[in-house]
Amino acid sequence: MSDSSLRLVWVYPDLLSTYGDQGNVLVVERRARQRGLDVQRVDVRSDQPIPTSGDIYLIGGGEDRPQRLAAERLRRDGGLNRAAENGAIIFSVCAGYQILGHEFINDLGEREPGLGLIDVISTRGEGERCVGDVLADIDPRLGLPQLTGFENHQGITHLGPTARPFARTVFGKGNGTGDGTEGAYNDTVFGTYMHGPVMARNPQIADLLLKLALDVNALPPTDDRWYEALRAERIAAASQPA
Repeated sequence: MSDSSLRLVWVYPDLLSTYGDQGNVLVVERRARQRGLDVQRVDVRSDQPIPTSGDIYLIGGGEDRPQRLAAERLRRDGGLNRAAENGAIIFSVCAGYQILGHEFINDLGEREPGLGLIDVISTRGEGERCVGDVLADIDPRLGLPQLTGFENHQGITHLGPTARPFARTVFGKGNGTGDGTEGAYNDTVFGTYMHGPVMARNPQIADLLLKLALDVNALPPTDDRWYEALRAERIAAASQPA
């Protein structure tokens, strides 16, 4: 695969990068290089235009005000929507996930338009925050093992008819709707509430993005001992009774 190249775009690290979410871009980049891929990583700050020629775009979580600012700038820029129209792979976490939907509640308590790239709408929950480790079974169509991650959000995300749940919780709140769903996806756009960072705990997600970007069914094997040790540790810890 050494003759392949990959353009990896990390969106707005100055606004959306909480709970170690930058680890996601590091994991995707590393796992691509382990397969001999030529990777060009582009970190795009919020005062810079979003390139439309990327292969994989990663968006992290953020606090309420940075989330609103990010949504405003992404709508005004339009580059991420154009990239999606070009078939780019987009993976988003928490605040980034909400931004990719149709709307969310901003820090002013107002309905803020999203980018409409996933058929979801996010509101603000009235009860306790969703905080803690989560275990969830990823949609079988994606062919991935059990998801482990950490959630910390007040939002509740409702899926529309064209969005599929990314996973269904074994325990944890997930989308916060009480129906057991966690995250959402449609076509090549994915969203989740899982931090951790989620790809350090679940490297197979990074591999899925790589396969989609390269349009291949499989990747050469790589050494997963470190990742599997971390997965086993976090699954065991999360499974212990409180």
